[in-house]
Amino acid sequence: MPRLQTIAPANATGKTSQLYDQVKRALGKVPNMMQTLGHSPAALEGYLSLSQSLGHGVLSAQDRERVALASAQQNDCGYCLAAHSMLGKMVGLSAEEVVEARKGKSDDPQADALLRFTQSILRSQGHVEHAELENFRAAGYDDAAVAEVVAHVALNVLTNYFNSVAETEIDFPQVDAVPA
Repeated sequence: MPRLQTIAPANATGKTSQLYDQVKRALGKVPNMMQTLGHSPAALEGYLSLSQSLGHGVLSAQDRERVALASAQQNDCGYCLAAHSMLGKMVGLSAEEVVEARKGKSDDPQADALLRFTQSILRSQGHVEHAELENFRAAGYDDAAVAEVVAHVALNVLTNYFNSVAETEIDFPQVDAVPA
């Protein structure tokens, strides 16, 4: 049972209603997380703005979803695991790649470096070792990618923590636990 109730699009007013319209145009619906985050138009707008801005960055859609999946797994966010498992498949990740991203590894060396760097940021709360940063760069990522991975981790920690606090009702296909 959710600890924060959603604000249905039909009941939204003012800035929240405007933001819901923006989300519906982009996604075709207003997911429960956004209906819950809509209690604060400022928080919803901040989330949407950062997400939209990062969508125009140097990281591919697949890499952005890998970061989201690794973050959701690390932070045990069922809502985000469900959402990003679906979104990952929509941007071209195979079911196996989705599971591998949740585990923080990949058979692709560049994707593996991205996931290892993401996990390092999460584990160390941003205090990554110099060697971890250099390994990420050695895989072909530049400083713009470094900045964006950190920003994506922060964005995903926001949604992971918010959904955990709110106990947002999952409105995406449920996912199974990842085998060890």
